[in-house]
Amino acid sequence: MFRSFDEATAADWKPIGEKFDRFQHEVVGHIVSALKLLRTLDLGYPVDRYVHCLQTATRAFRAGADEETVVCALIHDIGDALAPNNHGPFAATMVAPYLSPENTWLVKHHEEFQGYYYAQYFGGNPNAREAYRGHPAFERTAVFTDQWDQKAFDPDYDTMPLEAFMPALNRIFTRPAWGAHTKTGMRP
Repeated sequence: MFRSFDEATAADWKPIGEKFDRFQHEVVGHIVSALKLLRTLDLGYPVDRYVHCLQTATRAFRAGADEETVVCALIHDIGDALAPNNHGPFAATMVAPYLSPENTWLVKHHEEFQGYYYAQYFGGNPNAREAYRGHPAFERTAVFTDQWDQKAFDPDYDTMPLEAFMPALNRIFTRPAWGAHTKTGMRP
């Protein structure tokens, strides 16, 4: 076994690649755990962050959004517990290998777009999203925030359970990663 990469051989890397492949199929479980962690955050919203994510995904699903966008709706705030001041970029980086570039951009920038509804109350610019007008993912991100995300704080809404989204989570997060460089999907 090696002590540094420059000592490693193909034989050393083989079992690592095999373990990585197995781990890849456990990612969904880690995502679910991170989503459930959001139940512990009491930030004063009318619903907790977990319910908010489920409700956003429910709204996207019922509006006929494609499966990947529904999954974006489910995981868009997954970074709240670990990176509250940059949860969009955190979540986008985490899921980027599995999402289209447009949906990765949506997750990364959703808070700036949603700020249209509240940024002025915190000294921010409610029109900050206008800096991105013309970007190929601008309209999809505006639809996401305006029609689903900012409306997903209703304690009386008929929210779908996490189990309803598990097949989509499994399909998306077990498919080959975008831009994978090797058979295992590992990146240099």
